[in-house]
Amino acid sequence: MRNRTPLEQRLLRLQARLQVPFDENRPDHQETLKALWHAAFPDVALRGLISEQWKEMGWQGSNPSTDFRGCGFISLENLLFYARTYPASFRRLLFKREGNRATWEYPFAVAGINISFMLTEMLDLCSEKPRCLPGINFVKLLGEDEAAFDVLYCIAFEMVDAQWLAVNASYMQFNEVLQATRTQLERELSLEDTQRIHDLPAYNLLYQ
Repeated sequence: MRNRTPLEQRLLRLQARLQVPFDENRPDHQETLKALWHAAFPDVALRGLISEQWKEMGWQGSNPSTDFRGCGFISLENLLFYARTYPASFRRLLFKREGNRATWEYPFAVAGINISFMLTEMLDLCSEKPRCLPGINFVKLLGEDEAAFDVLYCIAFEMVDAQWLAVNASYMQFNEVLQATRTQLERELSLEDTQRIHDLPAYNLLYQ
């Protein structure tokens, strides 16, 4: 049996992350959820893993664990990566600080879970090797940066918000906005001159 290349190992590690369900009884998952709260609201004490406070971050109810059924632990990891790596962008979107906002806005955290799931599907990451062009090109980016999926997630979140504002969307249009974002991302990931995740045109949204 041949040795796997470093790139193949990176892809396998990412695919392994996708298989981990969120488990509200695992201490490491509990701590990650608490870390997300403290990153979002550093000056506000969290009263518990089940609390009405979670709704302030855009979870559907008082227990965030029920929202992870559509996507596993990686969607929480993505949110925490976003909060820690691009804090200004994260907070701008969390608190809806820019643009003419709808009365019924998209819920931030639940939107994040949907973005994680959309990226997994778009990149064909559940196959042994991605077969679609965006997925094939993404694997090349993964070879340059092991955090490529997490960074792409942050870019996608900015793209969703930009598209949301561009079409003056309201809550019921979220899936349309997500699909439009997917189409734009597929286009950007098909560009031949993209060598690194930072080369994507939409990457600059993180620093606007």
